[in-house]
Amino acid sequence: MSLSKREFLQMLGAAGVAGMGLARHAEANAATAEAALYELPRFGNVSLLHMTDCHAQLLPIRFREPSVNLGIGAMAGELPHLVGEALLKKAGLRPGSAAAHAYSFIDFETASKRYGKVGGFAELASLVKRLKASRPGALLLDGGDTWQGSATSLWTNAQDMVDACKLLGVDVMTGHWEFTYGMERVKEIVEKDFKGKVDFVAQNVKTTDFGDPVFSPYVIKTINGVPVAIIGQAFPYTPIANPRYMVADWSFGIQDDNLQKMVDEARGKGAQVVVVLSHNGMDVDLKMASRVRGVDAILGGHTHDGMPVPVLVKNAGGTTIVTNAGSNSKFLGVIDFEVKGGKVADFRYTLLPVFAEQIQPDREMAALITKIRAPYEAKLAEKLAVTDGTLYRRGNFNGSWDQLVCDALMEVQGAPIAFSPGFRWGTSLLPGEAITRELMMDQLATTYSYATVTSMSGEMIKTILEDVADNLFNPDPYYQQGGDMVRVGGLTYAIEPAAKMGARISDMRLAGTAIDPAKTYKVAGWAPVAEEAKTAGNKPVWDVVEQWLKAKGRVAPRRINTPRLIGVQGNPGLA
Repeated sequence: MSLSKREFLQMLGAAGVAGMGLARHAEANAATAEAALYELPRFGNVSLLHMTDCHAQLLPIRFREPSVNLGIGAMAGELPHLVGEALLKKAGLRPGSAAAHAYSFIDFETASKRYGKVGGFAELASLVKRLKASRPGALLLDGGDTWQGSATSLWTNAQDMVDACKLLGVDVMTGHWEFTYGMERVKEIVEKDFKGKVDFVAQNVKTTDFGDPVFSPYVIKTINGVPVAIIGQAFPYTPIANPRYMVADWSFGIQDDNLQKMVDEARGKGAQVVVVLSHNGMDVDLKMASRVRGVDAILGGHTHDGMPVPVLVKNAGGTTIVTNAGSNSKFLGVIDFEVKGGKVADFRYTLLPVFAEQIQPDREMAALITKIRAPYEAKLAEKLAVTDGTLYRRGNFNGSWDQLVCDALMEVQGAPIAFSPGFRWGTSLLPGEAITRELMMDQLATTYSYATVTSMSGEMIKTILEDVADNLFNPDPYYQQGGDMVRVGGLTYAIEPAAKMGARISDMRLAGTAIDPAKTYKVAGWAPVAEEAKTAGNKPVWDVVEQWLKAKGRVAPRRINTPRLIGVQGNPGLA
């Protein structure tokens, strides 16, 4: 059942306060509720709009939020490591509301049918135009992971997203997956397509030879007479999480000292507001906020955490606002500053869910999307199979989409074990929906998606699992290198997230038999970061998965292979 706009808004009007400003409208009529949601009262004299991690999704999609997002040690029970009811309670959101659906996995199938799809660039364009009209001088900031995640982005070498972002009105951008198109392509876009239109900023990307900045570290824009500095923080572990050869001449890293230097330099040039546009991931942003002085706000991405409320972090210079704006064009952040006497005196922050069925699509953007997709429409729409269960990816350990990929790799390539990377991007499907080539590619579209089969010792398998676990659960966020736990097919194991490095993984078994450290096992996988994979003659992973889907015709609900968790009972990041 699809709700009418009036029904939708009446229900929405009773949603909670946090991030949506709707508590005072609990008894309001539909018109008032609409105004409360998408026509935010203007505040202050400086406004920034923030999107991030859209992963090349031009059309409205479904996206299931995680039911597992564990915080370990000091992060246990803290944002962003809250899921389900714990997150709703923290944010003051009413269960069953549209807001609850936007921020949580609860009753995903029912709520997704009730409230419809989310995101879409034509819908987002309408919302951006509305907000910019009500906030003269407002800037649209893009946190990156914009050019990757769809078939059309891969097939057009990112040109579809470049053109869409220019039309959307992006003013400033930083990056991560953008770099997987290679240095030459990134520089071509920045120096040609974006010239005079979009500022690409990254203070932490430098040449490997002399340490020169590859991109502008920041830009200062004047908004209503107020100088505002936007400093870029690209994903610091790009050469580790993604193939090093794609950015061979560039170095990355967190670079707190240089960031502090850029903040001080921007302040010295007169900036009264300093914002970091970050692709660190929220845990890293929170630590960075505690160490670097003079930053008014960090607008973050990478972890795909849609945060209905900001976190305020104390540091030696005062307080820094830390936010994260989710993924898949599903949210648009709005931060309004009141600047007095040369500094921020007050602020308001709202993270708006983009409910596609409740926003009139922008005609110009809709026309561009139609033009972009036209040459590929038949190929995108081809039905490969039908799913009988919900397919989703997001979560610390596994999702049904990744389980499907692992099952396909094992069956087609004749391997008893499969690994699938802990990628956070990828759209969701409801039971009974067709798996089209487009929806399959939403899970697999990278520039290095080679399917592999490797012989690994039991000892090596444990080492891989331990390394990824430390990447995810190291108590120091600066040692967390992005992504979730590698997804595993065939193999079962136990994990103690709070244990020390090298001691988290235990009880590894294959078909009930303990893994022998000295024995060799055949392991299927995909997306290798080694340069040799380019010339090894491996099939693209989508060919393998497509073969499996077509053979199945109808895909039964996946039995998700998740590890046995130790020591996390009661953790509010586990539903």
